[in-house]
Amino acid sequence: VQLQASGGGLVQAGASLRLSCVASGQWFNTHTLGWFRQAPGKEREFVGGLTWTGGLPYYANSVKGRFTVSGDKAKNAVWLQLNNLQSEDTAVYYCAHSKATSMISQTYDSWGQGTLVTVSS
Repeated sequence: VQLQASGGGLVQAGASLRLSCVASGQWFNTHTLGWFRQAPGKEREFVGGLTWTGGLPYYANSVKGRFTVSGDKAKNAVWLQLNNLQSEDTAVYYCAHSKATSMISQTYDSWGQGTLVTVSS
C-alpha cells in the first residue's frame, strides 16, 4: 500500500486544518488507515485511525474532541480534521496502513511521507 499525505501548513493558534491521505495498492475492509504525528525531539505518537469494517474512528486521548478522522473507501482516502490547533500540535503528521485496529506504530506496515503542521501562538 502506498500513501500520500497532504494539507499541512502554517496556521495561528485556534485555527483549523484538514489533512488528506490517499492510498493506492491493495488493501481490505478489515484494514486500518491511521494518523500519527512526530513533534521535534519527540517520539512518534498515534493520533487517530479508522478501520473500515465497523466504520468508527478511534483517537488518542490527547486529541479527542478536537480532531476528527473520516474516510471514503471508494476514494481510498482518509482525512484528519484538526480544530482549535495549539502550539503543541506542531508536528509532522503521517498517515499509515495497518492490517489491525491498533494505536501502536510497529503494527503499521506502510507510511506516507508526512505533512508538516506548524501552529504559531
